[in-house]
Amino acid sequence: MLDINFVRNNPEKVKKGVESKGVDPTLVDQLLKYYSIWTEKLKIYDELRHKRNEIAKRKELSEEGRVLKDKIKKAEEENFKAWEAYRKTELQIPNIPLEDVPQGDETKNKVLRQIGITPEIATPKDHVELGELLDIIDISRATKISGTRFSYLKNEGVILELALVQYAMEALVKEGFTPVIPPVLIKKDITEGLGYWHGGGNENYYFVRDFELEGDEKGQPLDLYLIGTGEHSIVPMHMDETLEKDELPKRYAAFSTCFRREAGSYGKDTRGILRVHQFDKVEMVQFVKPEDDQNARRKMLTITEGLVKTLGLPYQVVQLASSDLGFPSAETIDIETWIPSQGRYRETHSISTTTDFQSRRLNIKYQDGAEKKFVHILNGTAFAIGRMIIAILENFQQEDGSVKIPEVLQKYTGFAEIRPK
Repeated sequence: MLDINFVRNNPEKVKKGVESKGVDPTLVDQLLKYYSIWTEKLKIYDELRHKRNEIAKRKELSEEGRVLKDKIKKAEEENFKAWEAYRKTELQIPNIPLEDVPQGDETKNKVLRQIGITPEIATPKDHVELGELLDIIDISRATKISGTRFSYLKNEGVILELALVQYAMEALVKEGFTPVIPPVLIKKDITEGLGYWHGGGNENYYFVRDFELEGDEKGQPLDLYLIGTGEHSIVPMHMDETLEKDELPKRYAAFSTCFRREAGSYGKDTRGILRVHQFDKVEMVQFVKPEDDQNARRKMLTITEGLVKTLGLPYQVVQLASSDLGFPSAETIDIETWIPSQGRYRETHSISTTTDFQSRRLNIKYQDGAEKKFVHILNGTAFAIGRMIIAILENFQQEDGSVKIPEVLQKYTGFAEIRPK
C-alpha cells in the first residue's frame, strides 16, 4: 500500500500514477475522505477512553461512568466501521509507477536494446514438433491424464531442466543469494498482503481455491492457494518482522513449481508448453534499503542478462509502460527471447521493484538507528524453465531435427546434443 502521508501531500501525483495504471483516480479522493472520517472517529474514541481512565482513578462507580461505557462502545463500533471503509479503499489503490516509466498501454513499451543475432532457419520447427521428434515432450498423454495445458517432460528434457536449475542456482549463490525451495501453498491473507488480488491477479495466479487441510489453530478450515511464482511465498517470509540494517540486502533464489490458470490465453500461446498450468521456475527476491533499490534492480538485470547471454540466445530488453505493470510494481523490465517458429521475441524474464508497497501491506521493516523503516522488495526471473527449454530447442535446432545444447550447460547435462529417437 502507499504511505498515506505521501498520498495526503501529493494527491494529484498519486491520481496521475493511479490513472496511468488504468485505475479510477477518484479512489484517491475516496481514500482521503475515509481517512479523514476514520481519524476523527479514532480521536473521539481515544478521548472517551481517556475520560474513562480518569474516572477509574477516582475508584468510584457513578452514573457518568455507566453512560460513558455505552458511549465508548458506540464510538468503538463507529471507529471500526470507518477504519474498514478506509482500509478497503486503501487496498484497491495500486503502486504508482516510477518517474521514468513510459506512460500508456503495452504499445508504449520501450525496447532498450537487442542482443545477439537471430538464427537463420529456413523452415523452423516449433518446440512441440521438436519435442515429439526428440521424445522429450509428451503433451497428448498429459492431456489424457490431466487435461489441456499440461505435459510430460522426458528423457534428455528432464536432464536439460535440471541443468538449467543447477546453472542458475550456482550463479546466484556466487552473487550472494540464499537458495530456497519454498512452500507452494499460501494462506489467503498472504495473497491479500502481496497485492496481486486487488489487480485481478486471483484470476490467473491462484489456481486452487478452498483447499482444506487440518485447519488453523482454532480448528477452522484454511483457504490455501497455489503460488504462481516463487516470490509469492518468498516475499512474505519476513512478514511482521523487523530486520537489522546490517542484514540488508537479503537475497533469495527460489526454485519452485508454479501454477496458473492462464485465463484468457488463446491461439499459438495455448500450443505446447509456453502457457501451461504447471511449470518450474528459479526466481530472485531481494529485501533492500530504499536508497539501494535502483542499484539492486540494475544488478538483478545484469545477472539475468548474463544468464541468457551465456546460453547464446538472442534477446531484447524492454521497459514496460505504466498500464502494463502489475498492481504492486513501480517498474518492470522484461527480457524477451527470440522464438524462431513465431518470428518474434517473447517474454521469458521480468525484473520488478515494488518499492515499499508490499512491505507496508506485509509489515516488513528494518531498524535504522532509533527509527524503523519499511524495506523495498524486488523480484526477478532467473529462469522460467519451460520457456527456456522452448528457446533452446528452437534456436539451436539443426536441419536433421537434432538440437545442440549450450556449451555452459554441457557439464551438467553430460551431452552436447539431443538427437531424434
